[in-house]
Amino acid sequence: MATVELRFSALPEHVRTARLVAAAVARRAGVDEAVLDEVRLAVGEACSRAVGLHQSSGVTAPVKVALIEEEKQFSIEVGDEAPHAAPGGDTPGAGQEAEAEAEEDEMGLAVISGLVDDVEVTTGQNGGLIRMTWPTAPSAAALA
Repeated sequence: MATVELRFSALPEHVRTARLVAAAVARRAGVDEAVLDEVRLAVGEACSRAVGLHQSSGVTAPVKVALIEEEKQFSIEVGDEAPHAAPGGDTPGAGQEAEAEAEEDEMGLAVISGLVDDVEVTTGQNGGLIRMTWPTAPSAAALA
């Protein structure tokens, strides 16, 4: 199992780099060419979401991206360290701005779910993680 890890400052200009690296590693891992645009878009959406959460929460820690090549699948994990409200719980001081942020967050997750068949989202007080997985084709070396 090969893993590539990226950490970048929570700035929007770094999202493009994360997308490019994710697409390159996905291609090398054997993800179908037809799916690479979806990989790029999903990673961009997940990283943009993490950047936004860090900026709105005042978190200075970097956004973390892990690109994991396994035997028959390729996974990307995008992690943030922003505190998330418990499901159904109120965020202290939540007003219209907090509601708008929550709606934007839900929209981002809906976009990711539309692009990726296998998505897991976990959140908590210490941050969140989006894990996206795609199948890979057997390598040419394995077929020979």
